[in-house]
Amino acid sequence: MSSVSSRLSSSTAAAKKLVTASSPYENAKTVLLVYFVLKQSLRALRHLRARGITSTFGEFWRWVCERVLLLVLQMPSMKKKVQTEMNRAKLDIEAKLVPQGADVVRHLSLPAEGKSPEWIMEEMIKMDKDQAMSDWRHGKLSGAVYHGGDDLSRVLVAAFERYAVSNPLHPDVFPAVRKMEAEIVAMCLRMYNNPDGAGTMTSGGTESIVMAVKTYRDWARATKGITEPEMIIPATAHAAFDKGAAYMGIKVHTLPVDPRTRKVNIKRVRRAINPNTILLVGSAVNFPDGNQDDVVALGKLASSHNIGLHVDCCLGSFIMPFLERAGLSEGEDGGKKYKLEPFDFRVKGVTSISCDTHKYGFAPKGSSVIMYRDAALRRHQYYITPNWTGGVYGSPSLSGSRPGALIAGTWAAMQYMGSDGYLSSCREIVGAARAIANTIADSIPELDVLGNPPASVVAFTSSDPAVNILEVGDAMAKRGWHLNALSGPPAVHIACTKLTVPLVDTFVADLRDAIEDARAAPSGKGTMVALYGLGQSSAVGPSMVTELAATFIDTLYKA
Repeated sequence: MSSVSSRLSSSTAAAKKLVTASSPYENAKTVLLVYFVLKQSLRALRHLRARGITSTFGEFWRWVCERVLLLVLQMPSMKKKVQTEMNRAKLDIEAKLVPQGADVVRHLSLPAEGKSPEWIMEEMIKMDKDQAMSDWRHGKLSGAVYHGGDDLSRVLVAAFERYAVSNPLHPDVFPAVRKMEAEIVAMCLRMYNNPDGAGTMTSGGTESIVMAVKTYRDWARATKGITEPEMIIPATAHAAFDKGAAYMGIKVHTLPVDPRTRKVNIKRVRRAINPNTILLVGSAVNFPDGNQDDVVALGKLASSHNIGLHVDCCLGSFIMPFLERAGLSEGEDGGKKYKLEPFDFRVKGVTSISCDTHKYGFAPKGSSVIMYRDAALRRHQYYITPNWTGGVYGSPSLSGSRPGALIAGTWAAMQYMGSDGYLSSCREIVGAARAIANTIADSIPELDVLGNPPASVVAFTSSDPAVNILEVGDAMAKRGWHLNALSGPPAVHIACTKLTVPLVDTFVADLRDAIEDARAAPSGKGTMVALYGLGQSSAVGPSMVTELAATFIDTLYKA
């Protein structure tokens, strides 16, 4: 017994000696190591909970495959082959975008003497003619041009002329511009049933979304002390959310949508929420397939966890708020098709909404509105620095100086159209979209409409293995249509506008012919097949598409 006690006493003494011998530096290293391991483990656990085991393993496997393939592509023979193909693609992009030939005049330096207004207009006309500018008036476009009519265009030009030099950065110099901007925001807030809310104008939907992301990051940091923010978005949410998160240093959990309804999986959203979550996102409607998420369910989650819920209505803009008054909110077939679900500030939990005035509001390009439930939340969007040597600097959004002419044009468009004008355009445009969707569903068995789009966008995919939907899109391009290709699943969509309304029958007839072309003689060389097919071809497909996209952007700035 005494021997055991002696050994225990000896061991205890040795342990005390070891602890005593450990330096504060070593103890600090141990604490930091434990903290690091625990922190990374918590991150991994939250990621696993949000994405699920299958998705997480899939992400890891794709990452491994991509790294292996990228290493293989670094082999001299493969690298040379890839570079040759990329150079060929670059030349093809340049050939399509940059005017070629000895007779092309390039204005690379300032003219020695100023040109006359007549010369300037003649040169613009010549550039349009030489570069074969698409005649957008033919209406064979998916979105892109939201034309409110020639009379409205003349009103916009007059507004631009009157306020060409104005800048809302100086409200004391241009008080009317300040007034018009405030009234634009107020009108949009009333459209979305929050007259006591707050908002600002931005340069477009992307900036509205980026500003919302920035607002929630700063709000969560100020009110909750969150320094590693996360947000949850549907796979169909606009890429601007990823862009904003990249700019603002926010982790994004992108969750799948139901393949039938195209709504985000609410169970997955609930599981993904954690103490670092600052924002949920829903669309009304989304860009890819024109469907809306379950905003009511998202609102309940946001309210119960005290986090933000942003509803992206950039595309729904001046369509969604008018569906109810237009008699279109109940959908068709007893509400089984195209039924509108609650989406605006009447839904508890919705804290912000983005709305593009330059789409179905028919305002000039470069105008959008970001709205908040209250002014206190909007404060987190501002940037203010009081210590600049140039004086106090403050701005409501990313830009400092802004074109007051755009604000004037937007205000003029909204005054010109009025509620009745927007109601009429809603009926026409949504009527055209539903006519296309119904025709596809009822009489084109090779295609399936994605979900139940309630507004202006119709997306369709192939239900026939013999028909490649991207080939169909390329065949439509040969018939003069400018449509949008999608992935996940591969599909094509059309965003109907007022220009589409008289061409519904033409679109359907061309679509039937395009399907036959795709079935009988697939080319495999069209833009949609080449680009979107490449993106799905292998683990490195997205990397190759990224490089092509960067090359495309580079080419935009080649004079």
